[in-house]
Amino acid sequence: MVLQISATNPEHPTLLFDLPWDTPLEHWPEEHLVSLPRGISRHVVRYARAGDEVVAVKELAARPALREYELLRVLDRVGIPGVDPLAVVTGRADAAGDPLEPVLITRHLTGSLPYRSMFETTMRPSTMGRLMDALAVLLVRLHLAGFAWGDCSLSNTLFRRDAGAFAAYLVDAETGEMHERLSDGQRTYDIDLARVNIAGELMDLEASGALHPSVDPIEFGTTICARYGDLWTELTRQSVYPVDKRHYIDRRIRRLNDLGFDVAEMQISQGNEGDTVTFVPKVVDAGHHQRQLLRLTGLDAEENQARRLLSDLESWMATQDDYTPGDPLGARPEVLAHRWVREVFRPTVRAVPLEIRKQLDAAQIFHELLEHRWFLCDQAQHDVGLETATDDYVANWRPPAAEQSTAAPAG
Repeated sequence: MVLQISATNPEHPTLLFDLPWDTPLEHWPEEHLVSLPRGISRHVVRYARAGDEVVAVKELAARPALREYELLRVLDRVGIPGVDPLAVVTGRADAAGDPLEPVLITRHLTGSLPYRSMFETTMRPSTMGRLMDALAVLLVRLHLAGFAWGDCSLSNTLFRRDAGAFAAYLVDAETGEMHERLSDGQRTYDIDLARVNIAGELMDLEASGALHPSVDPIEFGTTICARYGDLWTELTRQSVYPVDKRHYIDRRIRRLNDLGFDVAEMQISQGNEGDTVTFVPKVVDAGHHQRQLLRLTGLDAEENQARRLLSDLESWMATQDDYTPGDPLGARPEVLAHRWVREVFRPTVRAVPLEIRKQLDAAQIFHELLEHRWFLCDQAQHDVGLETATDDYVANWRPPAAEQSTAAPAG
């Protein structure tokens, strides 16, 4: 048999050449292994050192190995938090020439631990809450991308600390399926599997005496499903707002941002009477807003600035008589975007005194004006308009903190 290492990056096969492929994985010598905590698995899994990398090596049949490798690559392309697939090794044989199972190789996620290992230690309630939130977010992201996991468990999920919270990562995609869109039944089935798997693993830990007494296995599994449901509803529900309450859309977007999601685009349509706006958000990968704003308007802005400007552009387009999403006879988004730049963005920025414009770029000024308008609208409980917000912003503007003297008096 001929040993084959299939990888997309030409550097990866070189890193893997020195590993003992002619030895069954469970018998690999200690000199190649790295001792790291791992969850339970139906396959033999080992952590090994390959050059400067630490990799996870899993033995399984050729077809599922190649399938999982491709699924992990797809998830990586759509921005789903998961382990990085490096290679599939086939054609393995021992010293006697007998065939050995192929292996799937993924990069170890630095600073991560399996969820299962977290429950073998004493945890505070706040820590449990962050763990549940992170896992719920991961499941929602997978389902929004059209991926049915089919095997979510504490062993198949890694967590890593992320600025005071926890971020969850998919490890095992062997049973997963990618679809254009998941039905409610597919999502419900996937979540129910997660609930059963998670509760079962916690019961296993409880029986071994490793689970903290404060953790109720059934309640924990049920709570994750409830948090998933709340998050899914917030992300996908359709909202109908009066046209003069555009700041409600801003408030909804802020809630989504606080949950860790960016709004890629908004499906906005006006009611038959022209007095309501229907709003359905979509979520996206990092950097989307910069690319989208540049493509539509030619404006080059930072990601947070672009997100805010696009939100205003979408809201403004919904008020235009010649904009009907999906109507080939309506004005194209690119045409409306340039009209927004000409009629809204540039005049608003030019209404700000030159003294301010010298210290801030145009995108930042407009971003701050939108933030100021949102603040005034929230206070007044109605849309005060951009012109009023601009006047109030200018009247109350102060130089940025970095421009002000902060030196303490001598003495």
